[in-house]
Amino acid sequence: MTEDLIRDERITAMGLLAEACGGLAARLSVQLAEHHLAPVEFEVLLRLARSPEGRLRMTDLSTQTGITTSGITRVIDRLEHDGLVCRQACPTDRRSSYAVITATGRTRLAALLPGHLALIEEWFTGRLTPDQLTALLDGLRVVRDAVRPDAAANALDEAPAA
Repeated sequence: MTEDLIRDERITAMGLLAEACGGLAARLSVQLAEHHLAPVEFEVLLRLARSPEGRLRMTDLSTQTGITTSGITRVIDRLEHDGLVCRQACPTDRRSSYAVITATGRTRLAALLPGHLALIEEWFTGRLTPDQLTALLDGLRVVRDAVRPDAAANALDEAPAA
């Protein structure tokens, strides 16, 4: 019985997903470091850039990234120190504030995205057929929406461009 459970395809699927994510993260983090960004800082900048008006409430950013509110505050502090984001008071709720990507933040993203996309193409999307990539994205969205339903809230169209 235990042997059957160890060899269960679900265990294999989780293991392969973890290995692929870990390997990709390691390859991509080197390139991000060359642009003086940690992976979490890049994720925050990208989420802000892809959001309407380049901004998100700090609480939404916390929910979308899965980082605690105090953790997001520390990330935003670092990005703000580097001039990549600024904080903006919420006009309708004094308890809330927005993180807003700055022109400097957009410039930093513009500088790193071509190389980042080239690495994604080399190590991830370019290794899949268009049908495999579509199926993978569809499947990942189903799982993501189940385990982190707020992860895509307020994001711009996340469907790939045709």
